Amino acid sequence: MTIQAGQGPRVTGLGGIFYVVKDPEATRAWYREVLGIDGEYGPQLAWADEPRQHPYSLISHFADDAYIKPGKGGFMINLRVDNLAGFVAMLRAKGVEVLDEADEGYGKFAWLLDPDGVKIELWEQVEDSLP
Repeated sequence: MTIQAGQGPRVTGLGGIFYVVKDPEATRAWYREVLGIDGEYGPQLAWADEPRQHPYSLISHFADDAYIKPGKGGFMINLRVDNLAGFVAMLRAKGVEVLDEADEGYGKFAWLLDPDGVKIELWEQVEDSLP
């Protein structure tokens, strides 16, 4: 079932891709120098065509998989959502285990695993974090 706008909490886009690399700073420099993308939290892509906010997606590099665990495969998928509390409630109603939740000031987060053990991070961007 696809959730349409106005029918409740929904995924609104790709928040980012997170994966393990040998040297995160060197990889971030490559993205900055070669692709011309950078930002406060790593390579950042702004999506100016979305009028409700100034959302962005990240490409984040980590030296180890501590942030990605208990996910398997060395990467994590971050999805933007428009109502994290509602989305988490919907997941729990479906019997999905939510590993943890956090409010980091620049966004609210929740984590779960897909059927293959890939960690999914749900992210609700807060207005104060907009550029």
